[in-house]
Amino acid sequence: MFKLSTNYDVVVVGSGHAGIEAALAAARIGCRTLMLTQNLDTIGQMSCNPAIGGLAKGHIVREIDAMGGAMGLNADATGIQFRMLNQRKGPSVRAPRVQCDKKAYQFRMKGILEGAQNLDVKQGTVSRIIDEAGAVIGVETDMGVAIAARTVVITSGTFLRGLLHVGENSKPGGRMADASSSLSANLEEMGFQVGRFKTGTPCRLNGRSIDFTRCAIQLGDEPPSGFAFNLEEIGTGVGEIFTLNRVRDGQFHVEQLPCWITHTTQKTHEIIRANLHRSPLYAGRIQGVGPRYCPSIEDKVVKFANKASHQLFLEPEGRHTSEYYVNGISTSLPYEVQLAFVHSIPGLEQAEIMRPGYAVEYDYFPPTQLLPTLETKIVSGLYFAGQINGTSGYEEAAAQGLIAGANAALKIQNRAPLVLSRREAYIGVLIDDLVTKGTDEPYRMFTSRAEDRLSLRHDNADQRLTRRAFSTGLVSEARFCSFGEKMHLLEQARVIVAGAKLNGTPVSRLLKRPDFDVRTFPRDMLSSVPLSIWELLQTDFKYEGYAARQSEHNQRLDRKRNQKIPDGLDYDKIAGLRSETRQKLSSLRPTSLGQAARISGITPSDISILHIWLNRNCLYEDTRMLQR
Repeated sequence: MFKLSTNYDVVVVGSGHAGIEAALAAARIGCRTLMLTQNLDTIGQMSCNPAIGGLAKGHIVREIDAMGGAMGLNADATGIQFRMLNQRKGPSVRAPRVQCDKKAYQFRMKGILEGAQNLDVKQGTVSRIIDEAGAVIGVETDMGVAIAARTVVITSGTFLRGLLHVGENSKPGGRMADASSSLSANLEEMGFQVGRFKTGTPCRLNGRSIDFTRCAIQLGDEPPSGFAFNLEEIGTGVGEIFTLNRVRDGQFHVEQLPCWITHTTQKTHEIIRANLHRSPLYAGRIQGVGPRYCPSIEDKVVKFANKASHQLFLEPEGRHTSEYYVNGISTSLPYEVQLAFVHSIPGLEQAEIMRPGYAVEYDYFPPTQLLPTLETKIVSGLYFAGQINGTSGYEEAAAQGLIAGANAALKIQNRAPLVLSRREAYIGVLIDDLVTKGTDEPYRMFTSRAEDRLSLRHDNADQRLTRRAFSTGLVSEARFCSFGEKMHLLEQARVIVAGAKLNGTPVSRLLKRPDFDVRTFPRDMLSSVPLSIWELLQTDFKYEGYAARQSEHNQRLDRKRNQKIPDGLDYDKIAGLRSETRQKLSSLRPTSLGQAARISGITPSDISILHIWLNRNCLYEDTRMLQR
């Protein structure tokens, strides 16, 4: 065995979204860090949808940015369509989503990593974790190279014993055209429990073969709203060929590309039903559990048999490619079946498949084997982040990577760990759910998972997290100074509001009214601070009362965790519960609200609905189920 001469503080295994944030976080804190990846050319690759953000996921990206992470800023710099989802709803559930140029995102991120201080990036496949007396001391590659490390973060994505499926054909791989990893066997030998999950991706089409006149256009928002709290950090882009968007004269300049909407048809569904026996999922060749909220088109057709059509989004993969991602038809059916059902969709009658859809099975390690720092309980100094913990999505992976990388570095420096609470951040909700409840299906973040979601808005992520991230070493001095200036302006606006009246009514009261808008302020008052500060303050005032009531409700609910759930309760009678909730509660039959709350996938909203229903029906602590 050849031993590398450099001894590292932190070694990060993997270069996906979790690996990127882990490596950058450890390096920012000041540790000598190495990122090891199977392929330097696929760093930051978007294996599935070329987009960042979305409902709840967008909140996570804003939190990552507030803590100095790279995902949000890189998405803004390489975005080709920007949208704020849920515009017609309240600010707490609005969320940014950015369609990215897939290759620009990937290569710009590679440049960030290669230019980062304290960080080395090397190609190598890790085959074994080297430990001694219950603590990690390094890694070994499949080429027989040993690398000393004081801590190790594994961010292996779907590569652990990955198996690809297209129709009747299967082959090893963590992603199409990439090899799988055998590291699972070593982790099992070390005593870790292992499970099996499955995910999938749709086919990619040649845009020149699509008839867009038969599709509905979907344009981006103007002006575009991205993720970064400091867009100026994108820079002018001079000399950066992968920086597509610029900030000039205080304005964010983006040339947006349209997406397109079409839908499946009855013929599409007939073709799929006629070929279900050729689907590896329905033929029984796939054993892993798939994502509930991102089902394959086969699953949609079977489970929603009454639906005449399903909406599809045609999303460009970049400025300089003809490839289009078809959002909504994830599949592992044979190539010829994919071609047949694609041709039954309006606008796609002559479409050419450039890459077929496929499913991938992979190992994950139940996250109840982790501490809240994402360090493993079995081996000291070993951390897991991303899909190895059973999550789905780029954003969830990146959030875990940031926390795992930071804690790996903080452990070396003998400093207090970074653990976010559920009330501080969606990242705190995510990690707490994983390490306390575990997950029996690929975990996806939803706003409903957070008890204090009215306070965890995307626009106040920096107010919640930047100060703490700075004290940890994740945020630069320049970024923190910029944050301080923003907080000074916000305080200045509060002082102005405290003593101001309009037509005899206190401004503080006006700001709480749903129909009031700060743009109606007198010109001299409006110009005293930037409009963005006034809008932020207005949202704070509007949500102040609601957030306080939610917090009070949560405290009352916490005291009711011992409330009994009668044996034999029919959950189908409880209006408002989600189908997933009914399914899990009926299957596991919890005996109390506290036990129900600990079930993976059961949200605070579910517990609240259940609590209210029990009380309304006089089913208190020791009351048995009434016969109806």
